[in-house]
Amino acid sequence: VVENEIQARIDNIFSNLERLEILSSKEPPNKRQSAKLRVDQLKYDVQHLQTALRNFQHRRYQREQQERQREELLARTFTTNDSDTTIPIDETLQFNESLQSAHRGMDELIGSGTSILAGLRDQRVTLKGTHKKILDVANMLGLSNTVMRLIEKRAFQDKFLMLGGMALTCLIMFLVVQYLT
Repeated sequence: VVENEIQARIDNIFSNLERLEILSSKEPPNKRQSAKLRVDQLKYDVQHLQTALRNFQHRRYQREQQERQREELLARTFTTNDSDTTIPIDETLQFNESLQSAHRGMDELIGSGTSILAGLRDQRVTLKGTHKKILDVANMLGLSNTVMRLIEKRAFQDKFLMLGGMALTCLIMFLVVQYLT
């Protein structure tokens, strides 16, 4: 009863500490660090108390179990041909069979892991080859893109040359017509 009450109070303290942590974040900036430090120290202390309570409960449980076992041993009567003194061979055989099946299972697991690893290595080699081919195609496309850009630039320059030439030709024709007539 006392342990449950102590645990309830520790839980209550934890909930209060969470509220304190929220409130400490609302403190002015110059006091916030100090408040958070105090809240963290309180949390550490409460965790220490909870650990101490768990250790106490564990020791009490062990003492009770030892007392129970001691009482059972003292209350037990032994006879010369007691059925409890037989060697449990069947249980040992079952345990041995379980160990062997677990061993076989682990061997199968290791074998499947090895085959998966080999498959991953094969996939890695395949992906490396594919990656190289993709890079080759990308380089070729990059070269094609460069050539296309040069062609477009040249066509743009040719358009200006043509327009300039036409304008110059028209100007010359206009001047010839103007001065000759």
